[in-house]
Amino acid sequence: STIIEMVHHTRLDCTQAAAGLVRQSLTQALHHSMHRKAFGKLLIHQPLMRNVLADISLESEAMTAMVFRIAALYDDSKDNTEAAILARLAVAVGKYWSNKRVPTVVAEAMECHGGAGYVEESVMPRLYREAPLNGIWEGSGNVICLDVLRAIHKEPATLELMFAEIERGKGQDPYLDRGIELLKKEFTDENNLEHRARRITEQLALLFQASLLVQHTPPAVFHSFCRSRLEGDWGNSLGTLDSGVDVAAILTRAHPEL
Repeated sequence: STIIEMVHHTRLDCTQAAAGLVRQSLTQALHHSMHRKAFGKLLIHQPLMRNVLADISLESEAMTAMVFRIAALYDDSKDNTEAAILARLAVAVGKYWSNKRVPTVVAEAMECHGGAGYVEESVMPRLYREAPLNGIWEGSGNVICLDVLRAIHKEPATLELMFAEIERGKGQDPYLDRGIELLKKEFTDENNLEHRARRITEQLALLFQASLLVQHTPPAVFHSFCRSRLEGDWGNSLGTLDSGVDVAAILTRAHPEL
């Protein structure tokens, strides 16, 4: 029981580390782009680079919002049984998805530097080497997803509390609202739940993040996140946000000097 309690807390650390790695990578990419010129102008002024940086910014914003909310649930757990139940599930969901995203995001931030980002004089290789680590220890991907199912089955109130948490953001974005209803349908079919565990955990994480962004960020941020991550109006790599996204607003939020 002591080990289980310890792992519960170190999983929070793994989730926080993921958010920190992504934010550091974004900061490094923004700094380089604000000082490096190519094709006659700074990278930060070039539309395609701005798309990439805005996409990374959305990842960072979503991870940060999620990890702070999970940490708050830990704080509240001492005096609130429902917070303790929700923290048990939320940290598993957060750890899984944040750490699945880190290697992809850090690699994209490294690419923003060109070859200079690959050599050891840059901080980026260290961040890239560290990127997969927190997803492996304290429960690798499959272990975490099975643990999500275990938490839901062990305490019947868990899933209800999670949906109540997500539905705090309901009514502000149609993609979030539709995503909530679709995920509820996933749980009405109890066949092959283990086979679908990664998909279910991913959707829980994305809806959790989307709800927090709806509650705490400007429309330019949360609409862009919901439209791309929930509705599928997005490519298969970072930097594929559609042309209707307010890139300038997202980048200004990530770095006020832009």
